[in-house]
Amino acid sequence: MIDLTTYLRPGDHIVFGQACGEPTTLVEALAEQGARIGDLHAFIATSFSGLFTPETASAFRLSSMGAIGALRVMAKANALDVIPVHVSQVAPLITAGVMRCDVAMIQVSPANAAGEHSCGLISDYVRAAVDKARVVIAEVNDQVPFVPGETIPASAIDVAVPVSRMPVEVMPAKIGPTDEAIARFCAEFIGDGCVIQTGVGAVPDAVLRLLHDRRDLGVHSGMLGDGLVDLAEAGVLTNARKEIDRGVSINGALIGTRRLYDWAQGNPAIRMTPTSYTHDAGVLGQLSRLVTINSALEVDLTGQVNAEQSGAAYMGGTGGQVDFVRAGARSPGGASLMVLAATAKGGTISKIVPALSGPVTSARSEVDVVVTEFGAAQLKGQTLAERARRLVTVAHPDFREGLEREAFEIARRGF
Repeated sequence: MIDLTTYLRPGDHIVFGQACGEPTTLVEALAEQGARIGDLHAFIATSFSGLFTPETASAFRLSSMGAIGALRVMAKANALDVIPVHVSQVAPLITAGVMRCDVAMIQVSPANAAGEHSCGLISDYVRAAVDKARVVIAEVNDQVPFVPGETIPASAIDVAVPVSRMPVEVMPAKIGPTDEAIARFCAEFIGDGCVIQTGVGAVPDAVLRLLHDRRDLGVHSGMLGDGLVDLAEAGVLTNARKEIDRGVSINGALIGTRRLYDWAQGNPAIRMTPTSYTHDAGVLGQLSRLVTINSALEVDLTGQVNAEQSGAAYMGGTGGQVDFVRAGARSPGGASLMVLAATAKGGTISKIVPALSGPVTSARSEVDVVVTEFGAAQLKGQTLAERARRLVTVAHPDFREGLEREAFEIARRGF
């Protein structure tokens, strides 16, 4: 195992590659050796490895943009510092020095003949961290695919740690009846030639399963899961009608299983790019028929979205939602879909609410369509009174009477 005491100093701030690009060997080394260095801080945007627990992370203070994936355990234990930042802002803030990056710990593929390592499964803020760090420690994993797109030259790596281990995998979520119902309403907005942005999980997977009769779909997304492989193999995912990047799926993170990673290996039909491209308003503004799919914890009767916190529990994050919500809503022929089940906790709590119990992640002025298993409420351009009326219709029937009273008050006031 690498001796990190040679390279790290007390007070250092470490930036990890995230999601399935998490350098797990280096995380394990820091958990074991960090206490001997002292006063360390680390940032990771998301984690699915399960390596971060209050016990293993006791040697450093961990921060993140949210309690996404396995980081929810850290948030529940009050062992996670949450930075309210969009994923597209992470790289610029690192470059500007606002978010310190003394040490970058990343995972890359073996180098090609030109001495370039692929960022492999994650490319969002990796290069920004590499360019800013005093020390770059790279886990060179021979099981990480070489995916076209963002690369790191060997000359930019100070310490290369060769490993051979399966990268983090995220198994497909189990799709239930509620997910399928939501997906059916979402699929109605996705026609031939549409460009998709989505996350990973049961609803996105259920949506993609319904699109095999479409033609010439495209992708421009911050992340991709295994469901995209099915579309590609069915001949549906061609990217043929995109105004830019024709023939290529643009992506920032591969979050899935070995099947997805094998599909991406050397595949010219995909390109991994940083958030300065995946989430950039100028880039997204060139795409017509862009349909974006994002999730919420709750939505209030005026259309405000909370995707972060439920009462005292921090359960999500800001992520890249706002960038894509804006882009989908403004795309000619496109749409921005905000999806959520109508209830939580076994049907005892409505997720369409009079007032949010947590922060506003996406402002009501940006929100376009809210989709539950009971329908799709199109909000863009509607008055507050009409928004409330439409949102009541997609709430669970058990809660509509109370919500209607609140909607009546909005209509009476006009706001």
